[in-house]
Amino acid sequence: MIGRRRFLGLVLLGAGAATFADTVFSPRPAHARKPEIYQGLVSGVGAGGYDVVAYFTESEAVKGKAAHVHRWKDANWHFATPENRDRFAANPSRYAPQYGGHCAWAAAEGYTAKGDPRNWDVVNGKLYLNFNSRIQRRWQRDIPGNIARADANWPGILTR
Repeated sequence: MIGRRRFLGLVLLGAGAATFADTVFSPRPAHARKPEIYQGLVSGVGAGGYDVVAYFTESEAVKGKAAHVHRWKDANWHFATPENRDRFAANPSRYAPQYGGHCAWAAAEGYTAKGDPRNWDVVNGKLYLNFNSRIQRRWQRDIPGNIARADANWPGILTR
């Protein structure tokens, strides 16, 4: 026979497990949205901590520093220099990756996936990130068509 304390403990443990399972495995409520800015699983940092201004000024992926941070759209953005941070702060939409840093190919296909800041393109003055180099090559086969499809899908795919 189980003692009263042990029984209560088992009931509470079971309730906690059920709540956890409901949270992790339940479908997303219709009103819930995925975060607009891709920030990794736990980092809270946009563009994986890369300096999004450097793609335009240096034509390369440059890792930012937490010392040069700007908060925008519920994400922290890191920059290599205070000057790049200030440029971003003055006009974030000019430098921020399209589709919130989610993969541009996935957005064109109608879903979200992480964007890797090492797989990038600047097209017509806009920054696009892709999941990996293989997906980026696929995206590059029809950049105008993929942008048009992704633009049509965005931001509706955040609720799927």
